[in-house]
Amino acid sequence: MPERITNTTSIRMIACFAFDDVMSLDVVGPLQVFASANAELERQGRERDYEVLVIADAAGPVPTSGGFRLYADLDWRELELQATDTVLIAGGDGVNRVRERRDILDWLVQVEMCVPRLGSVCSGALILAEAGLLDGRLATTHWSRCDEMRKCFPKVDVTEDRLYSYDAHGLDGDPHIFTSAGVTAGIDLALALVEADHGRVIALAVARRLVMFLKRPGGQAQFSAYLTPAIGTTAQLAGLLEWIPANLDGDLSLEVLANRAGMSARTFSRVFTRDLGMTPARYVERVRVEAARALLHNDAMTVTRVARLCGFGHPETLRRAFQRHLSVSPQEYADRFGRRPVAVPV
Repeated sequence: MPERITNTTSIRMIACFAFDDVMSLDVVGPLQVFASANAELERQGRERDYEVLVIADAAGPVPTSGGFRLYADLDWRELELQATDTVLIAGGDGVNRVRERRDILDWLVQVEMCVPRLGSVCSGALILAEAGLLDGRLATTHWSRCDEMRKCFPKVDVTEDRLYSYDAHGLDGDPHIFTSAGVTAGIDLALALVEADHGRVIALAVARRLVMFLKRPGGQAQFSAYLTPAIGTTAQLAGLLEWIPANLDGDLSLEVLANRAGMSARTFSRVFTRDLGMTPARYVERVRVEAARALLHNDAMTVTRVARLCGFGHPETLRRAFQRHLSVSPQEYADRFGRRPVAVPV
């Protein structure tokens, strides 16, 4: 394997790869973070540190999935890798077509050897995985494509409840290659890169300028459609899965569920785990959490009432379940997605 080349240029070149039907925010979101970091550095009397550009199959307009066009500065073949600090691979509807491009995949292998940082935004992670660059690494992508990524790339350690896999201190392995989750998580990733380059003060100033969290609490599970339809379940389980959401405040113990499915508890547990990939208790808790999320969007609902209606009984039980599944408390979730903020006297 050739020795990796280290970029020694004084300014950090950030290049984002776009393609037909790219998700526009995957491109402009992260690049705006670096542009705002330049503005903050100049405001503090320091020199700009980033140069940003969009690369594509050719310089010129690139159609996005939003129906409008972005402008690419450069053909990706013309990018001077030794002068580039970071290459980001965007995601979007056109990802699968890019995955079939052997020329681009081979180029990414070369990029990995030449640039200090190579990362992806949203479903762009599937392009890196197709090139074999995520094997043996922790990675994430948009929550709706995590199962596909696991199936297609079993050597990748896929996590679906994380905003990005970058860790400047290398706690998750080599921070040279990294990924981010759905769409706006690319902005979170870019902030993490700025913090790694210039420290928390500059990164926080950029976050304030963009009116966003420096580090969003929780992972992407709090934004996802948490339960997807069960595919390939037996007829007995299909009926049971329709019955469970309508009876969340009742007894959903293993024995009750098994009896309703017409099986012994042991057989039911085995069949359920085989068909759904989790235990009945885990599934019931996930459905209850999903129902609680929906109710917490209603300003009139208290956490105590939601806990009772969804079968948790006590608010503390609901809080623990939310922390396990969403990494936030019910109150934090309600404040962020449902309730109007309550004024607190100073």
